[in-house]
Amino acid sequence: MARVKSSPVRREERRAAGESVNPVWFKPLMFGFMLLGLLWIVVFYISSGTLPIPFPAEQSSWNILIGFGIAFVGFIMTLWWR
Repeated sequence: MARVKSSPVRREERRAAGESVNPVWFKPLMFGFMLLGLLWIVVFYISSGTLPIPFPAEQSSWNILIGFGIAFVGFIMTLWWR
C-alpha cells in the first residue's frame, strides 16, 4: 500500500480581538467564595451543628447546604476564569 502524506494540523487562535483577561478582583473573589464555603462547613462540624446559623435540630443540615452553595458559586466562577 502506498503511504499518504499527511499535512500538519494547523491551529487557529480563537481569541477575539476584543477579548481580554479577567479583572484583578476576579481570582481573589473566586477563591474567597470557595474558602468561605469550606470554612462555613468546618465551623458547622466543629460546633456540633450549633453554628454558624443556629437552626432547630431537625433543620441543622441547612448549614451544610449553605456552605456548599457558597463554595459552588466559587467553582462556577472558574468557568469564566482566563
